[in-house]
Amino acid sequence: MTTSGDTALPKSVELMWGLGQPGGRGPKRALTLDQILDAATEVAEAEGFAALSMSRVARQLGFTAMSLYRYVDSKDTLIDLLMDRVVGPPPEIAPGTPWRVGLEQWASAEFARLGRHLWWLDIPMSRAPMGPNNMAWLETALQVLAEVDVPDPVKFQLVMNVSMFVVGKRRFLRDLQEDEGDFVSVMTRVLDPQRFPAVTAALSASAFDDDDIDWEQADFVFGLARLLDGYEVFIAGFDD
Repeated sequence: MTTSGDTALPKSVELMWGLGQPGGRGPKRALTLDQILDAATEVAEAEGFAALSMSRVARQLGFTAMSLYRYVDSKDTLIDLLMDRVVGPPPEIAPGTPWRVGLEQWASAEFARLGRHLWWLDIPMSRAPMGPNNMAWLETALQVLAEVDVPDPVKFQLVMNVSMFVVGKRRFLRDLQEDEGDFVSVMTRVLDPQRFPAVTAALSASAFDDDDIDWEQADFVFGLARLLDGYEVFIAGFDD
C-alpha cells in the first residue's frame, strides 16, 4: 500500500521483485528480460564489466539499443539486475547448524560464486544491493545466527562484515597479478637480510613452493577462520 508521501521505487527494484513489467507501447515484444540479462552476462563474462553497454548487449542479441530501452530503462537498471542475477540463490544450510559452521559454509559459497564471475567485482557499489537473491543470501546468514545471543542489528553487522571480507579477498586475489612463486623468487634475490630479517625469514620458509595446494583457497580459509575466531570471542563476551 502506498501513500502520498511514498517515493517511487527504482525501476530495477520493480523489475527484480515482479512489481513492474518491462516494455510498453509499440509493436509486440520480441525479447524477454531474461534474454537481455543472459546476453549481458555473456558480454561481461567474455569481455569484462567495462564492455557492458546497452548498445553492446543489443548487438549481442541482434537488436538495436533503442529496442532494449523498452525493457530496461537505463544501463544503471541493467547493472542492478545483473548484480542480483549473478549471485544467484544462497547455499542451503541445514537448520540447527552451529553458527560458526554455518557462516563458514555461507562465506565459502559466496567466495566460490564470485570466483566464477570475477567481473562482478568491478560493479560500482553506489548503493546496497536490493534484489531478491541478495536478500535471500542475507536472510540465510541471519538465520544461521538466529540463536546467537546478540541483538539483531549486531547480527546484521556480523554478516555484512563477513561478506565484505569475502568480496575484498576475492578482489585482492583477482587484482594481484604477480605469481606468488615469482614474488618469492624475486624478493629473495633483492632483500637484504640485515634490513629485512623478518621478511627474509618468512620467505625462506618456502610457503608457496607446494604446487599441490590451492593457495588462493587456503589463504581465504585461513583469513575467514581468524575472523570467526574473533566472532567467537566477541559473542562469548557480549553484554547487552
